[in-house]
Amino acid sequence: MKANNEIRQRIYNKRLRYWEVAEQAGIADTTFSKWLRTPLNEERKARVLKAIDELTKQSAK
Repeated sequence: MKANNEIRQRIYNKRLRYWEVAEQAGIADTTFSKWLRTPLNEERKARVLKAIDELTKQSAK
């Protein structure tokens, strides 16, 4: 099983792209890809989840 499956599944369910989440979180898409390879620490996980939530709110408008 891949690391950060919860994050990956949430991105998929919200029909977002990884690059969109990375941009919203203020990081490069390549950095985000590297982050997802290993379990995220709490700070990074919170940052990514916040970005997903913000993108979801934006698309709901």
